[in-house]
Amino acid sequence: MKVLQIADCGKGMVIEMGMKQTYAVFGLGRYGRAVAKELADSGAEVLAVDSNEELINAAAAEIPFCKRADITDAEVINQLGIANIDVVIIAMASCLEASVMATMLCKEAGVKTVIAKCSNEMHRKVLSKVGADKVVFPENDSGVRLAKNLLSSGFVDIIELSQDVSMVELDMKPEWEGKTLLELNLRKKYSINVVAVREGADVCINVDPEKKLEKNMKLIVIANTEKWKRLT
Repeated sequence: MKVLQIADCGKGMVIEMGMKQTYAVFGLGRYGRAVAKELADSGAEVLAVDSNEELINAAAAEIPFCKRADITDAEVINQLGIANIDVVIIAMASCLEASVMATMLCKEAGVKTVIAKCSNEMHRKVLSKVGADKVVFPENDSGVRLAKNLLSSGFVDIIELSQDVSMVELDMKPEWEGKTLLELNLRKKYSINVVAVREGADVCINVDPEKKLEKNMKLIVIANTEKWKRLT
């Protein structure tokens, strides 16, 4: 059982986080709040943090665990128990200094995955240099889409084509290795249509249904959103 310790108005508060993946979102502007809300609505355990009391109060009704704090302070990071969090999303693109400090402190605390929002290419390079595992541009990656990608184990990327249909880049499942698409019959079993196969940087759209699948391949598919979720 993971335990998240939060100092709340001078009183100790302990949140039992369970064994599933845990998240923290730093910065509750439009993007950060969208990420945190989608994670919380999906049943994930998420801690939302911002230094602005108005933003915290506005988000409190949607996100169970909200905390006003300065995440550029190493002691605060320690008090928040960030070392126990699996994924931290830093959504403060308007303040590069704060994003850099938060990224460095999270990595020093041992956070496995730090995702930082940036506003331009220079910021992306800086955040990558100081340890961010992934840097996203808000105009290209919506907060809801990022949250859905995080929640969908085994799915590298998700693009919602409509309310019911998504395009998904799917990691190779161990039980699929060495088999062909004909043998797997994914269309019948999961209503999945394979439109391309990725091997490294190469994407093949002329998919050979009799070619054996390999571990390093990824399948790009179009699928019914509810049905492909069964794969997780």
